[in-house]
Amino acid sequence: MSAITTAAEVSGSLGSIGYGLAAIGPGIGIGYIFGNGVQAMARQPEATGLIRTNMILGFAFCEALALIGIVMPFVFGQ
Repeated sequence: MSAITTAAEVSGSLGSIGYGLAAIGPGIGIGYIFGNGVQAMARQPEATGLIRTNMILGFAFCEALALIGIVMPFVFGQ
């Protein structure tokens, strides 16, 4: 099998490989947000409302990165 044939076979799945890599960062970020948020609520229960609001805002930003990762292969036509 030549290198060109191998490259052609791999290029068909580059979009899914790219999304898989793009989902790693937001997944880690969401884990940090909720893990540290729960820890902060346990340490300071009177600030639960403010902490929860900031957690939801951070979650929305991380999730937006994951959605951008889904859309980019379609935008670039891969």
